[in-house]
Amino acid sequence: MFPFEEFIFGGVPVPESNSSFVSFESEDGRKMAQHTYMYGAKDWGVFGDVDFISSEHGFCQYNTTEEEIILAQHQREQQLQLCSDAGIFDDIFDIVTPPFQEDISKFIEPEKEKEFSCPLASLRILKNFGSKFSQLNGENMNLPTYDTSLTKASGQKLSTIEIVRLAGEKFIKSFTQGIDDLSDLSHPFDSPMSGLSDEEMRDVELVQDLLASAEKVGQQQFERASKLLNLCDEVSSDKGNPVQRLVHYFSVALREKIDRETGKITEKGFGKKQAVDLELAMKSPSTTVVAFHRLVPFCQVSQFAGIQAVIDNVAVARKVHIIDLEIRAGTQWSILMQALASRHEYPLEHLKITAIGTKAKPMIEGTGNRLTDFAESMNLPFSFRVVMLTDMMDLSVDLFELDQEETVAVYSANFLWTMIVQPSKLDSLMRVISFINPCILVINEVEANHNSPLFVNRFTETLFYNAAFFDCVDDCMGRDDPDKVVTESCFFSPGIRNIVAAEGDERTIRHVSLNTWRAFFERFGMKDTELSMSSLYQASLMVNNFGCGGSCTLERDGNSLIIGWKGTPMLSLSAWKFL
Repeated sequence: MFPFEEFIFGGVPVPESNSSFVSFESEDGRKMAQHTYMYGAKDWGVFGDVDFISSEHGFCQYNTTEEEIILAQHQREQQLQLCSDAGIFDDIFDIVTPPFQEDISKFIEPEKEKEFSCPLASLRILKNFGSKFSQLNGENMNLPTYDTSLTKASGQKLSTIEIVRLAGEKFIKSFTQGIDDLSDLSHPFDSPMSGLSDEEMRDVELVQDLLASAEKVGQQQFERASKLLNLCDEVSSDKGNPVQRLVHYFSVALREKIDRETGKITEKGFGKKQAVDLELAMKSPSTTVVAFHRLVPFCQVSQFAGIQAVIDNVAVARKVHIIDLEIRAGTQWSILMQALASRHEYPLEHLKITAIGTKAKPMIEGTGNRLTDFAESMNLPFSFRVVMLTDMMDLSVDLFELDQEETVAVYSANFLWTMIVQPSKLDSLMRVISFINPCILVINEVEANHNSPLFVNRFTETLFYNAAFFDCVDDCMGRDDPDKVVTESCFFSPGIRNIVAAEGDERTIRHVSLNTWRAFFERFGMKDTELSMSSLYQASLMVNNFGCGGSCTLERDGNSLIIGWKGTPMLSLSAWKFL
């Protein structure tokens, strides 16, 4: 087999895949999904479980009882205090991301990156966001087609994403003015600046100052970068509009980057800030967790479509074995249980779920107890096993107690990216899975490239992604919602800081794009399989259940599904089989 260390998840562009928007408005799609929908949206939360954002935009499932959901305001304050004390965290963000391209050739990043000028590749990233948005126009079910030009209708307010794009245009124009070699980068969006409100003009200038500061950091001109950040701080705030809040958190991250580069924060000192395990803290009952899950569509859309893919592939199996690489709450398996319990032509003999974990064993066992109780309520033959490991390198086939008569499916929700920083562990895991040879491997990952070894590239891509996410929570949760404040300060901010400020092993958040995963999986003899119309229709049904669902886009990328926000890809859902 091929050593994983040969790959680098970031840095070199790969050819863009053909993609098209999903149209699920067919009669076949409705019929295929109708009988399974009853196991999904209508019964969501049979345990009171919810999904949740974990590290820099990834989703993890979270569970809570109804009593735990009723929490007082002081819990939000405690969460905010926890975040302010914790600093940068290893495992804070897990969810979905935008159209950032990257490649695989080597998996070892340079020991020390040095950038003394704004690289041409970084400017092309800014330009590419104009063309990538236009690729996302198409037909989809009850979802709008977004006009990616920035011509404003009378009284229409520009989104956070559009503001950042305009700022990128102005930045390119100012940077490339008079430079013949860069003339092809000018006017990437061809958008007039007239017609903007005073607030929008200020926001565009604010983001432009932020981009200029990041450029100076890349050039190691830290004093000039700090002066630009001072300008940003005069306008930005964690309590302002979405653009101002976005710039505020990125400004904090850039200052931390400067402090690291100038020796004010050592690597050792930086690591001490991670003493609090925020991933575990986030799994504690909280109104913020519940509010995010109920109001923001990404978690439920990806989960229901993914579980439908599992159901499709175990439709006639009498013994089903599910391997969940990081089960967390396990809500999705209640959906599977209901589907299996309703089978008459192929009655189920036994359902086994094996949960893999490296920490939080009591939480995993609690999930198993709830699933066991639920299975008993339906007279479903069921067993639940926990495989606890101190290190993923210790994972072996023998730990799964496989039965030759079982049909095995593997489910990974925003988990694989956590091992990119330690490639040997990911390589070891994939070898074990390939030996098991499951009938299906369902993977949910952030759709972004947050792993470029070049700082300015990584900063630009992360900024555009988070622009979409800040826009999303503002639309879905409301500007004055106190849970939104906690979401941004406790969950988004540490992820931004980790991607922007940290380097080496300290930079644990390393999302990569679907094309990168494809190239990697091919080395293990894996091929992505087409998601069924039933899975795609489940995604559409869930989107339509949300008040802000009109801004959630569904796009087909080959055999996979991209879930986006106003045209910006956020999360990928794919299913894989071994050849």
